[in-house]
Amino acid sequence: MATRIDIDAADDPRLADYRDLRDVQLRESLEAEHGLFLAEGEKVVRRAVEGGFAPRSFLMAPRWLDGLADVLDRSDVPVYVVSEALAEEVTGFHVHRGALASLHRTPLPGLDEVLEGARSVLVLEDVIDHTNVGAIFRSGAALDFDAVLLSPRCADPLYRRSVKV
Repeated sequence: MATRIDIDAADDPRLADYRDLRDVQLRESLEAEHGLFLAEGEKVVRRAVEGGFAPRSFLMAPRWLDGLADVLDRSDVPVYVVSEALAEEVTGFHVHRGALASLHRTPLPGLDEVLEGARSVLVLEDVIDHTNVGAIFRSGAALDFDAVLLSPRCADPLYRRSVKV
């Protein structure tokens, strides 16, 4: 079960994963350096955890605890409970979807493994806008594509703006 920790100071070092989410360059280097990504909103957090991504921690206002109680019950990580004003101060934006989770990235599979058995493959070459990457992934899921290949310069599909599209 997740451990509830109430926090009332924006500079608390335990909130480092959630700090300054609007700064794209800072987030990209921080997330890659620490092997993490962030999920925003009850549905996205739930799907990420149920999809096998291990949480590092959760951040939410008290009113969002009940909606994710089942996910928190299955997690053995801290859940940082903050006021909505403090969440906005820490993240740099209004957290209107209520909950954030910091999750561990999983190692990427090799090309052969990705393509094995795939009949339809999305290929993204140098798509640098996170929102566009998210929209393409969403369309690919709707059209039942089997695999996605990204060129090295593509925007990160696990970046918060990509995931929330």
